[in-house]
Amino acid sequence: MLLILREKANEENLKKVAEDLDGYVKVVVDVTRKILSAGGKLHVDGERLLLEDGSQQSDVWGAGIDFETGEIDFDSMINLRPAQGNPSREVLDKNIRGQIEAVIRGLLR
Repeated sequence: MLLILREKANEENLKKVAEDLDGYVKVVVDVTRKILSAGGKLHVDGERLLLEDGSQQSDVWGAGIDFETGEIDFDSMINLRPAQGNPSREVLDKNIRGQIEAVIRGLLR
């Protein structure tokens, strides 16, 4: 299940977003609006959901969290943005990574 989270997720929402990939959750974070989409099998689906909700492409980054270990990764095809200074699937800017992690920890933990 794919959801937009604007406030801390409750237990029911956490279970729903963790169903698709057995506890690993694909997340797309809007670092300006401090919201995220969680769940689903492809980051592009979460990206589309946020863009339709009013997010700007330059503010939206893909990541993931393993609910069992709490580990966050910053790897997604939607992060490939040479024109924005990110020529990798991995988010390279430490400031952006910090913003992504803060939103994830605030809404999914």
